[in-house]
Amino acid sequence: MFRDELKQPLRKKSLTQRLWAKRPPALVLAYVLTAAGFAGAGVWAVKQPLPFAGEPLVTVSIPAPEEIKTASTDPAAADAAADEAVDAPVPDIDANDPAAQAPPPDDSEAVQAVKSDDAIIVQPRRTLAPAPIAAVVEVTTWGQLPRISKTGEKPSRVYARSASLNDIHSDRPKIAILLGGLGLNKKLTQRAIRELPGEVTLAFAPYGDGLQEQVNVARGQGHEVFLQVPLEPIGYPASNPGPKTLLGDTSEAENIDALRWHMSRFTGYAGVVNYMGGRFLSMPKPLKPFFTELKNRGLMFLEDGSLALSATEQAAKSANLQAKRAKVVIDADPSPQAITSALTLLEEEAKANGMAVGTGSGLEVTIDTLKDWARDAAERGIVLVPVTASYQGRLG
Repeated sequence: MFRDELKQPLRKKSLTQRLWAKRPPALVLAYVLTAAGFAGAGVWAVKQPLPFAGEPLVTVSIPAPEEIKTASTDPAAADAAADEAVDAPVPDIDANDPAAQAPPPDDSEAVQAVKSDDAIIVQPRRTLAPAPIAAVVEVTTWGQLPRISKTGEKPSRVYARSASLNDIHSDRPKIAILLGGLGLNKKLTQRAIRELPGEVTLAFAPYGDGLQEQVNVARGQGHEVFLQVPLEPIGYPASNPGPKTLLGDTSEAENIDALRWHMSRFTGYAGVVNYMGGRFLSMPKPLKPFFTELKNRGLMFLEDGSLALSATEQAAKSANLQAKRAKVVIDADPSPQAITSALTLLEEEAKANGMAVGTGSGLEVTIDTLKDWARDAAERGIVLVPVTASYQGRLG
C-alpha cells in the first residue's frame, strides 16, 4: 500500500535521504563506471614496458630497373648476326696450326658491363639505453646501487636485453653465453664488444678503470651486462680473487658491506655472476644473506659452472632468488680446439634440453673462437640468446 505523503507530519529529511533522492539514474552510473574502467586500462597499458620493441631494422634500397640490351635480347642485333653467320664462308682450319689454338680476339664492344646499385643495409645491433636508469637506482653512502622501482620494475628486467618471442618459443636449440673478466683489459674489452654478437652477455669485473663508460659502450652495442663478484675460493688467501672478497667465515655485515661496494662500481647490470667462490658457494649460512640482498635489489644470479659442488640451488630457492647454473665453461682449456669442443658440447646440451648456458673469459683466443663459432651457428639451427632469456620467469 503506497504511503500517503499528505498524511505524514512535516519534518526535515536526513542527509542520507536527500542524497539518495538525488542519486543519478542507473544507466548514467553504468556509463560513468565504464568510462572510468577504460581510462584506467589505458593508463595501465601506457605504463607497461615494451620488452620486444626495437627489433633489428632492415632497409632495402632498390633503384629503378634499367633496360639492358645485349646481343641475346636485341632482336635486330640477333637477326643481323644470324645473317652474317649464314653468308660468311667457312675457312679451312688446320688443327696443327698454332694460330688455330689461340683464343678468339676480345671484342670489348660486344660485352656490356652491368653495374648494380642495389643495397641491403642491415642493423644487426639493438642498442640498449645507457645506464644508470633513475627508476632502478638508489643513491647510498656506498654510491649508486640497484633497487626495485616504486612501480615494481627490477634491474634484472630493465637492464636485460630482451629476446624475441619467436626465438624463445621455437623448437630450435638455444644457447646463452656469458664472457667474464671484462673491463680489466680495455683493448680486449673493446674487441669483445665490437666483434661478438650482441646476444653474448658480458660480465665486468669490479676492479677496472672507467667501468661505467665501458659498460655503456657495451650496452650501446646491444650487450646486456652482469657484475662479477669475487667469492672465497678453496685455498684462500693463497688463491685470492681480489680486494673485498666475500668470505665464508666473515660476519654478515662485513660481507654485505663488501657486496655493496662491488655493486656500486658501476650500474646497468641485470644480474651477478660469481668469480671463483668454491668455498663460499658451498656454505649455506653466508649464502643466505648474500642471496637475500640480491633478491631485495631485483637482481638475478648465475653460477659460472666451474664448481663441482655448491649449495646455490637450495640457498636461492629459500631466498626466492632467480638463479641458474651454467653447464659448460667453454675455455677451461684456453686453446682453439678445446674451446670449439666445449661449444660443440654446449650445442648437444641445447639440442637435448632446449636451452644451454655457457660461460668463459674475455681472453683473445676465446673471443676469436667464439666469433667464428657464432658466425656459423645459425646455419646449424642454433639460436643465440642473452643469458637473461634463459630465466624463463623473466618473460612471464
